[in-house]
Amino acid sequence: MNSSVVDIKSFAMSFGSKEVVKDLSFNVNPGEVFGLLGANGAGKTTTIRALLSLLEPTSGTLLINGKRYNPAMAATLGYLPEQRGLYRNEEVLDTMVYLAVMHGLNRDEAQKRSLAYLERVGIGDKARERLSSLSNGQQQKVQLGVTLLHEPSLMILDEPTEALDPVNRSLLMSIINEQREKGATVMLVTHRMEEVEQLCDRIILLKDGIRALYGTVDEVKNQFGATVIALAFSGQLPINDKLYTITKQLPHYAEISWQKNVAVDEIFKFLANSGGLYITTFDVRRPTLNEIFLSLYK
Repeated sequence: MNSSVVDIKSFAMSFGSKEVVKDLSFNVNPGEVFGLLGANGAGKTTTIRALLSLLEPTSGTLLINGKRYNPAMAATLGYLPEQRGLYRNEEVLDTMVYLAVMHGLNRDEAQKRSLAYLERVGIGDKARERLSSLSNGQQQKVQLGVTLLHEPSLMILDEPTEALDPVNRSLLMSIINEQREKGATVMLVTHRMEEVEQLCDRIILLKDGIRALYGTVDEVKNQFGATVIALAFSGQLPINDKLYTITKQLPHYAEISWQKNVAVDEIFKFLANSGGLYITTFDVRRPTLNEIFLSLYK
């Protein structure tokens, strides 16, 4: 019996002679937040569309709870697409209630949940306004509300915090985490690595349609292997190619990677004894996901 909520095996997708996804396999476990990552054109949205039977795969299998997606699954699925599709000339509340009813809620419950959600995200006063009058960020809040009002067991969110400022991104991330705490499984497509670090249990990073990295955030960092020294300082940072390489440098901050067979203590001793340099922090750490992402796509 298949225990994965999403199970993708040997998936490939071509459009004419262009191969967009190549022999892709991964699974999403019940109750986890799973990050599907990659640059534009890496194959993320193509994979989601094939999973939801919006595209017919060239080869491979893409299953939800052991079955190919069909419309009968809509009541247990919440999908926030990359291209938004709200009725812009309709009122906010009417739109939310209508779509919630389509997902199986009765009208009274749909209205109750819609009003509560709008208040929660700070746009309760917009309930009777037309969607076209809302800002992009406000429309994005409505779109996410439509996705989760019926409390789906699987949520697929393609760039859910797009067009939001940092305060509202934090709010929506909290809402997504609340759904996970209620037992929902979440597939999160995003370019924001800080969101991935905070929310995701496991991730897959695609490059040119191929799986580049896969596992928990810690496992991915271990797979990448690199460790850096982060320095905050004043003065002049000396160059010493025998000990280290400067990988990033700003006026008062730098990141360096050390050469093979060089001890960290040796680097610290050299820098501490360098004239004209005052070190305020010396932090040995693994790279962030954002640094890994940038390194893979250099």
